[in-house]
Amino acid sequence: MEQNFEVVHHVFFWLKDKKSKEDKEALINGIMELGTIEEVKAIHVGIPADTEQRGVVDGSFSVTEMLIFDNEEDEAIYQSHPVHKKFIEKCEHLWEKVLVYDSRQV
Repeated sequence: MEQNFEVVHHVFFWLKDKKSKEDKEALINGIMELGTIEEVKAIHVGIPADTEQRGVVDGSFSVTEMLIFDNEEDEAIYQSHPVHKKFIEKCEHLWEKVLVYDSRQV
């Protein structure tokens, strides 16, 4: 029997216009829609925390999302889901950089 391991999909966005509250709000609203995808087990949407800025802390991003999936198969379904594709189409003009970190539970 094959084991499934929980997958975390953590994405960091840097807005083109870092000072635009409207752009940040539009991106956050778009990300929140991703939580409606059935395979998304949990969602966290955030902005940089006002914590101590040490050398290992990178608070340069504008918005972050963390999605939890039951397994890698569900994450793959999410990637091609129409809601995800619509989010990219609707919001990609807002960001200048995106970094994705996917991890699997050990």
